[in-house]
Amino acid sequence: MKPGARNLITDVAGLLVGNARDEGLKSGTTVVTAKSSFTASVHVMGGAPGSRETDLLAPDKTVASVDALVLSGGSAFGLDACSGVMDALRAAGRGFAVGTATVPLVPGAILFDLLNGGSKAWGENPYRALGRSAFDAASDQFELGSVGAGTGALTARLKGGLGSASLVLQSGVTVGALVAANPVGSVTTPGDRHFWAAPFEIDGEFGGLGPDSGSGLGRTLDSLKTIHMPASDELDTDRANTTIAIVATDAALSKSQCQRMAVAAHDGIARAVVPAHSPADGDLIFALSTGSHDAGSEPDLSALGHAASLCVARAIGRAVFHARPAPGDLLPCWSDLNR
Repeated sequence: MKPGARNLITDVAGLLVGNARDEGLKSGTTVVTAKSSFTASVHVMGGAPGSRETDLLAPDKTVASVDALVLSGGSAFGLDACSGVMDALRAAGRGFAVGTATVPLVPGAILFDLLNGGSKAWGENPYRALGRSAFDAASDQFELGSVGAGTGALTARLKGGLGSASLVLQSGVTVGALVAANPVGSVTTPGDRHFWAAPFEIDGEFGGLGPDSGSGLGRTLDSLKTIHMPASDELDTDRANTTIAIVATDAALSKSQCQRMAVAAHDGIARAVVPAHSPADGDLIFALSTGSHDAGSEPDLSALGHAASLCVARAIGRAVFHARPAPGDLLPCWSDLNR
């Protein structure tokens, strides 16, 4: 396996990604869409998720495909970004036909960035407009780091961000991931120089420093000592977090197969974040299939799931590696500490 030409989720042919951000708000929105609808499902492993329209992605539900997926900051307010994307799709005449009506289908997930130092004193929810702007900006090229849903993301000790990565399998099938990394846990070992995801890095894509020579159980325990893990009764007042992601492939998958790929992709969070899937995280991964690659045989779900997990781990590393400082930041960037 090797990365695609861009090392982005848009190496899956036909996918487009758009970002929008508000610097004062320290928040933003990311949209994944395509010229036509695609099959999708979802799996949640965090204890505090926030999402919209995810029930329809269950394999037993009627709807076969969706028009876009949204990752957004803003906690529950950010779910309104999906409405802005719906507005744009409706204007383009796209959506699920119900008689003479057309309803765009836009599932979404949010991360908590309300206490990150940005101004949240809005008079009108800004996320609908951010969603529309992100959709209008959709392209096969996009920035990483402090952009889109990763604009105000934080990790345990460093700024988080938006990351992406891809792999092309020997079969020619492409797998990609897009991650907004905002976890309670750490993405770096103690000292904040080496990434937990370093064993899976390709071509120095997040610094090329390699694994921490002292990594192992002891370093994991040392890392946990530096992280405040909110108890369940603290979630309303303490900083809650989340890693939300989209994994994609051009292999032809059913909804149930997409769900299985989403389940496997969560291994990537566990490889890149310590601890992962905590009660205070809302860890959620969408999985989508464009079906544009005709492999001529049944897709290898084990290989797809493994590739998706590797892409997620690498995307988390790239998200933090590319984060950049901004006025009012509460935490440093990896780049500030490792010049």
